[in-house]
Amino acid sequence: GVPVVPTVALTGEGINEVLARLREAPAPRRGAMEEAERWKEIGRIVGAVQKVRHRHHTVWERLNDATVKPATGIPAALIILAAAFLVVRAIGEGLTRLVMDPLFELYRPVVNWLAQVLHEGLLRDLLIGKAIGGEIDFLQSMGLLTTGIYAPFAVVLPYVVAFYLVLSLLEDTGYLPRLAALTDSLFHGLGMHGHAIVPVLLGFGCNVPGVLATRILETRRQRFIAATLIAISVPCLAQSVLVFGVLGHHGVRYVVIVYGTLAMVYLATGTLLNRLMPGESPELFAEIPRYRKPVWRTTARKTWLRTKSYITDAVPWMLGGVALVNVLYAVGVMQLLARVARPVVTGLWGLPGSAVVALLMGFLRKYVAVGMLLPLGMSAAQLAVAVTVLSIYFPCAATFAVLVKELGVRDMAKAGALMVVVSLIVGGVMRVVLIGF
Repeated sequence: GVPVVPTVALTGEGINEVLARLREAPAPRRGAMEEAERWKEIGRIVGAVQKVRHRHHTVWERLNDATVKPATGIPAALIILAAAFLVVRAIGEGLTRLVMDPLFELYRPVVNWLAQVLHEGLLRDLLIGKAIGGEIDFLQSMGLLTTGIYAPFAVVLPYVVAFYLVLSLLEDTGYLPRLAALTDSLFHGLGMHGHAIVPVLLGFGCNVPGVLATRILETRRQRFIAATLIAISVPCLAQSVLVFGVLGHHGVRYVVIVYGTLAMVYLATGTLLNRLMPGESPELFAEIPRYRKPVWRTTARKTWLRTKSYITDAVPWMLGGVALVNVLYAVGVMQLLARVARPVVTGLWGLPGSAVVALLMGFLRKYVAVGMLLPLGMSAAQLAVAVTVLSIYFPCAATFAVLVKELGVRDMAKAGALMVVVSLIVGGVMRVVLIGF
């Protein structure tokens, strides 16, 4: 008595009909078959229609099993993720160099003309920003028409496209559910489940799409934990490149110290939030499909829809973040924060007073702030402390704006307070361990 509707999950065929006909499913009738009898009847039907044959596993089936079992699946996951990051970096850098940079060079004369037309003052600072070395710098001038447009489109968008393309391929080949299953136990201890690996992967490219990707988690509790942990301890790709550039020539151990510390912060903070926040983590129920060839039209469409969501959801908030920072500078709030933060930077973290400006710059663009640490003459240990604190203490303006949108003002205030506390503790501990008193 139950209507049967054919569906195809990959294409969506039949889904609308299923939803439309749900009410036709009859409720259990009185006097119906008892539960034990019902299972006997089910067993009779199954026995009548199925045929059991012995056969050996194919190569693909053995690969299916190997990438789910932890002993073989975890090493395979590390190799696949490393390859994915290399592909994302190659595509992102290629799009920036071949498409975005030439387009913004065509746009540069317009900005230079506006800079000459507008007189010095708040409006010019808001729209064009400050001149760097006597010229307009799209990355550092911090105007709405310079950095406000260049950062989301030329810096972030190429990597967003690359990440979403790779993510769609991992989904469409059937690998992503396996990765979620492999990491489920880890993330469950942090108040989430295995699907939380997706925002983390995106966050390593750019925190903005990483935060947006927390929407795949079912509960607000999970989304808060995932977004907060990304903002605290997942450095974006641009920041990672500069971390290697700043610390690499001091030896790989300092790079390992930074990323090892961030990993421990991620695990410790997630465990703490899981214990303190009310609510439970839903179990992960996910089909593990067979490996299959991706349908390129479907992959391209998914990539476009996700990229479109980034443009419509995140870019306006990123522009708002840049405008807010300019206003704070104009009214003197940022300068006041620099004076307030100096005792903490020098006394607690053991850094020179000149590092205050770089740390505050991290609110604008963290990778720019990392580069500003280099000419300050700090030791390798001080650089390691500064880079780690810079990653933890607060998100960049773009990520901050998206966090406010996704979490709301109240939860963003809670997350921000947690970031400040964690950065104070971690910076202080690292100062004692690496620098001493």
